[in-house]
Amino acid sequence: MSQLGPIDYAVISQALIASAREMGVKLIRSAYSTILREARDGSAGLMDRFGNTVAQAELIPMQLGPIGETLRACLRRHPVETLKEGDFLINNDPFEGGQHIPDVFIFTPIFVGGRVVGFGASVAHHLDLGGGAPGLNIHASDVYQEGLRFPPSKYDFQRDWNGGSFERLVTANVRVPDLTIGDFNAQFAANAIGVMRVKQLCERYGTDKVEAAMKEMQDYSERRVRAAIAQAPKGTFYGEDAVDDDGLTDEPLVVKAKVTISEDSVEIDFEGTCAQVKRNLNCPYSSTLSAALSCVKSVLTSPDIPYNEGMARPITIKVPYGSLLNPRPPAPVRARMIPAYRVFNAVMKAMAQALPDKVIATGFDCTTAFCLSHLGEKGYSVYLEIFGGGYGASRGADGCDAVDSPLSNCSNAPVESLDIDYDFFRIVGYELAPDSFGLGARRGGAGFTRRCEILRDDVQLAIYSDRFRLAPEGLLGGEPGQRGYCRVHRANGTTEELRSKAAVDLAKGDIVEMFVGGGAGFGRVEERPDSMIDRDLADGLLTRDPRAARKLAAE
Repeated sequence: MSQLGPIDYAVISQALIASAREMGVKLIRSAYSTILREARDGSAGLMDRFGNTVAQAELIPMQLGPIGETLRACLRRHPVETLKEGDFLINNDPFEGGQHIPDVFIFTPIFVGGRVVGFGASVAHHLDLGGGAPGLNIHASDVYQEGLRFPPSKYDFQRDWNGGSFERLVTANVRVPDLTIGDFNAQFAANAIGVMRVKQLCERYGTDKVEAAMKEMQDYSERRVRAAIAQAPKGTFYGEDAVDDDGLTDEPLVVKAKVTISEDSVEIDFEGTCAQVKRNLNCPYSSTLSAALSCVKSVLTSPDIPYNEGMARPITIKVPYGSLLNPRPPAPVRARMIPAYRVFNAVMKAMAQALPDKVIATGFDCTTAFCLSHLGEKGYSVYLEIFGGGYGASRGADGCDAVDSPLSNCSNAPVESLDIDYDFFRIVGYELAPDSFGLGARRGGAGFTRRCEILRDDVQLAIYSDRFRLAPEGLLGGEPGQRGYCRVHRANGTTEELRSKAAVDLAKGDIVEMFVGGGAGFGRVEERPDSMIDRDLADGLLTRDPRAARKLAAE
């Protein structure tokens, strides 16, 4: 920091953060598929030359938390000194720093004066990357059935992508090439913005000052996190949650967390978590890291602390190899967000014992991946959307209604957009669900119901979800949230109840009803203010007055 005064640091650091945000905007606005363009299932950021996260857009926490692991896996094979102008690095390998197959990470080196000073980074959830079924293959028994895997690799943009052999390889192996290639190009466009902005900063302030600012941003986050940990109660705390089942049996998949808070560091140990499973509910190591880090940051630190590599330095995470949270290859991992949420929940429950005023009760906390696909005369049409549910309540606030869950943060895909893009189904119902949350001194967030009418024969539905059997648990006397379900109302008048992990064929006239539940309550319902109960009754979110039972008991 000897060369970098406080004013220059303030300007450069904020410019880097602004550049990452601009990259995120470019990624979303350039996208082709609804999953990226509307649901915003992608992220962008800036890395230093060593593969450390410097700044990131506020998009999907799950994707960017461990992105340093993803880039460093590339740099181990292609050291920074061997890169040249025009190269890009790519990785989606779940067993080499990636997460799951659809999330493809692309890194573009930033050259200044012939030297790499950092990387523009982006990740997008791609609508289809091949594999055994359109959009998602819930029956996959290994990672090979889940789509194209890009090991940590280096390519030249002009030679290999821009009409080159790598682009043609990808095009030949996906069902919706226009959308997939369009979203890859959105990633390249986002990275180009980051490259340009960092080069401009280097031209104005000098490369040494920019690199010094990158280092200090990480050191600053580390100092702030250590200071926050120092204020927390010390000791060892335990938390546990479980996935409903693996889609094959009814046996819950237990996730256990032991959280030890020391003077200025935290250790999280997942010893005792169940073994990896045969279906796609395994969670790669980098995803487990991200989920645990996100929980610790949200509970222990203030939101103004930048989320970069320095934030993770005071936190040690141990995950048994061969477990649900660190599987051996070639385990399938497509639905890795579901056990990742149980990581978030288990760590949150452990930290609730130390910091009850700073945690939230369990929310619906499940990525519900809902995919409809149809093969017509012009090829495949694939619709994929991520549904959330209701947040858990906190001591001071009700949970948020009908939003994606904390690790994912995907946006709602507007019905109007779906009507434009898809002609084989239509949305016929979309509403908040009354009484779907757990009551308490503060209630959980409401869940919602979505109904799709099928307009063509030979449509396929695939879902993976959770919380169909095990409801979100309340905290300090709060009531549990409601469990989810998926039903197919057939055109012949029958109704079919689906498991939380399912794939079925649909026909014209069928209606699919997807319900995602609400979050759990915090504190006893007897402590809930009358004004809040009156508001929910007036809004129609409550259909029963909890005070009536109280009065009856008193009589």
